[in-house]
Amino acid sequence: MDEFQIIKTIFAPLAGEGAFGLTDDAAIIRARPGFDLVVTTDAIAEGTDFFAFDPSGSVAQKALRVNLSDLAAKGAVPHAYLLSLALPPSINADWLTAFAAGLAQDQTEFAITLLGGDTGRTEGPLAISVTAFGFVQHGGMVRRSGARAGDDVYVTGTIGDSGGGLAIYKREKHTLDEPQRDALLARYRMPQPPVRFGPALRDLASAAADVSDGLIADLGHIADASAVQLVLDADLVPRSDALRAFWGEEDAAIVRATTAGDDYQIVFTAAPNRHAEVMKAANYYRTQVTRIGRVEAGTGVELTRQGRALPVLRPGYQHF
Repeated sequence: MDEFQIIKTIFAPLAGEGAFGLTDDAAIIRARPGFDLVVTTDAIAEGTDFFAFDPSGSVAQKALRVNLSDLAAKGAVPHAYLLSLALPPSINADWLTAFAAGLAQDQTEFAITLLGGDTGRTEGPLAISVTAFGFVQHGGMVRRSGARAGDDVYVTGTIGDSGGGLAIYKREKHTLDEPQRDALLARYRMPQPPVRFGPALRDLASAAADVSDGLIADLGHIADASAVQLVLDADLVPRSDALRAFWGEEDAAIVRATTAGDDYQIVFTAAPNRHAEVMKAANYYRTQVTRIGRVEAGTGVELTRQGRALPVLRPGYQHF
């Protein structure tokens, strides 16, 4: 199929309101009085973020979900997205059909639709770029810059699982049983961003970021933007039983988990008198939320364990 056949046959069924069935050069997002439009974009590439042998449906879902993670961290509700594909010659119609099926599944789950994008050819590895749009009440977007000394630090979900899955893909030796191994591989292959919990941050969080490059690295963005120091208790950082069985309980294992990246959870700060409300929201949205530290005067991020500062040589994944 050529580009236009691909669009008409495979992607047009995913188009939503304002996309004109993907038959025009542009799309429309209708304004919502009293709301701001939040925009984010992320790209994933074969060999870095996924592998050629990964099912194309899960590749599609990862491409979309890494953007939904950003929207959730800003307190926004997903609305629509743009999709751009650079396809190598190895990609065929069957691969694209399964890719679109993965998108369709997530569109239903997260109430988001396709607006358009671009499809082209490349002689390099497959590359996928998504630009996602969401709505948040006017002035309600949660930024990185609101953390204040005395606030608590929280994180959703568990940290380090995706890094563990990647390590298994790279044939790191382990003694995990099959369910443990599969759980870590699944977290690398398909993120589980807390999309439904995200809007609760508007009323609770003083600052927030999604955990993509690594917990410590992304907390560092909050620290820099807010001009504060974030102090974490290593023993409170939530790690799954599977990751504990894989990497252990030593200091190095916790540092590795907090710097591995690709978690796509939310780290946020909130005033200490909001703790009960934070946990109530977590229970309501059935989202695991853990208090892992505090905000102090100072700069940067410090990871401590039983009164000791743990050395962190590389805070997270670096693209360059």
